[in-house]
Amino acid sequence: MALKALVVDDDRAILGIVKRYLSAGGMSCVVTDNGSEALMLVRESRPDVILVDAEMPGLDGHAVCRVLKKEAATQVIPVIIMSGARINEKDILAGFQGGADDYVLKPFSLAVLMARIRAVLRRYEASERADEKLKRFGIELDPAGRTVKIRGKDVPLTRKEFDLLTTLLSKAGRILSIPYLLETVWGYDPADYNDPGTVEVHVCHLRKKLGPRLAKRLVAVIGHGYKFEG
Repeated sequence: MALKALVVDDDRAILGIVKRYLSAGGMSCVVTDNGSEALMLVRESRPDVILVDAEMPGLDGHAVCRVLKKEAATQVIPVIIMSGARINEKDILAGFQGGADDYVLKPFSLAVLMARIRAVLRRYEASERADEKLKRFGIELDPAGRTVKIRGKDVPLTRKEFDLLTTLLSKAGRILSIPYLLETVWGYDPADYNDPGTVEVHVCHLRKKLGPRLAKRLVAVIGHGYKFEG
């Protein structure tokens, strides 16, 4: 399942451009030009990240962000405020004080916007991994101790094997693209390095160490990437 973004902007042209770019990058997109509707869509579609324009009629981006960050059900969703009008230091600080995870000034490069989205998502993923053990399908991952147990037995993994398994397992059921894995696990910029062989080799090693039963869950989706079957 692709990562999902909710994009909110009263400029329909910007909505279309951002949606096309994110979709081409493997993300699913929900869009609206209305802040109030955005709040309803968040609860219905459960996006992984929200991009919202600072300056909109009615409920603007700052207000949308404050509402989302006050509610327990939505405060864990990263919010990036985009702005072409409210760009002075006072406005930017107000955005962060209201809970925004990033503040992007227009006009922006779409490649940079995607990089900022990925950076925010990585921070959330790192925080989640650091806070709790991950237990699924008989696998127990301890991010703090960087240990893996399968049905109570220790399984030695290299650092990258551990990071790859954690990423796949934490998003079980979702297809994770090669560029996403290379950037998230290895820290490579997909624009400079996008060799699927790196991921393929590590997946192969993981399958051997996980054993036949779990290896079947680590699925290659031709032309898209990999997923851990939920």
